[in-house]
Parts: sequence; structure tokens; C-alpha cells
Amino acid sequence: METPRLEDIHNVLLNCFDPEIPVNVLDLGLIYDVRINGRDVHVIMTLTARGCPMHSVISEDVRHKVSQLDTVDKVSVEVVWEPQWTPSMISPNGRKALGME
Repeated sequence: METPRLEDIHNVLLNCFDPEIPVNVLDLGLIYDVRINGRDVHVIMTLTARGCPMHSVISEDVRHKVSQLDTVDKVSVEVVWEPQWTPSMISPNGRKALGME
């Protein structure tokens, strides 16, 4: 039975966006960890602000898109607030897309 590859999960996460920011969750630095246990995936992520009104939309988008991989049986998403997200976590690609470079 084939198990998910981290590369495949990252490719899916490149298609998950904060609706208010035109940069994917990986390049924004919102994904802190992806844990794979057999065919189950646990994503640990944060948001740009603690009171983000899009909290459930973004985390559900991550869960839904990762669950679409044929190699994945179950996905859980955990939103954490430590360490606190800062703009320094944005990747070079994300900084370029936001005009920060």
C-alpha cells in the first residue's frame, strides 16, 4: 500500500491560499510541520493573526486538498499559535509575489 510523500503534500499545499493574501500557505510560512503516519497525515499550521476570520476556511481547505491525494486515508489539521507567525517567515517566492523585495 503506497503511503503519501511529503513532496506530494507540499505540492497540494501550494494550491491552498489565505483568501485575503495572494500567496499560498507554504510560501506564507503558515505550515509548521507535516507528519505522516502510514496513510494518515497531520498538518500543524498557524495563521497570520490570532483572530483571523478565515481560520476555518483556510484549515478546511488544507484538510480537503490533502485528503484528495490517493495515498492519504485521513487528514487532521492543527492550528497553533506558538511560535507566533511573523512576516519574516514568508519565503523568498512569497516576498516576491507580495512585492516585498
